Amino acid sequence: MTRRVAVRFASIVALVIGADQATKAAVRAGMEVGESVPLIARVLSLTHVNNTGAAFGLFQGSVPFFIVMATAVLGAIAWVLWRDRGTSVLFTTSLSLIFGGAAGNLIDRAVAGRVTDFIDVHIWPVFNVADIALDVGVALLILYIIVHRDEPAAADVEPAAPETVLAGPES
Repeated sequence: MTRRVAVRFASIVALVIGADQATKAAVRAGMEVGESVPLIARVLSLTHVNNTGAAFGLFQGSVPFFIVMATAVLGAIAWVLWRDRGTSVLFTTSLSLIFGGAAGNLIDRAVAGRVTDFIDVHIWPVFNVADIALDVGVALLILYIIVHRDEPAAADVEPAAPETVLAGPES
């Protein structure tokens, strides 16, 4: 990983985790669980929800499993970025957002045994800043894959043979 990639990665991850943890702390400090404050009538509310499961509240009570899975995902992303030479800002950004989002929710699970959700758009399960980062990161990764689908992987590219120069008079 180049220095530029490392700085980009660390900056995005720090921004996501900082924003995620700060907003969750504000919700926990200022709202009771289950409390809902409308911001835009019937469109957007702040609703304090605790989630011990995964996305959409699936698999409630599986915190240890999600801690192990999130740790594995974080390790895999770190390894991929360590091997990456920083050829694509889109690729680095997408994995950094996924890493930051997964880390933000992992912190909640490891510290409190649950994830604090609070963004309520009324037509979707309640979510948080880490979830937004994860979703945007996955969307950007899909875009990267689509844009670069015809390019061979760096490991698949054979180095070009050096050109040989023939000695002698030209005809």
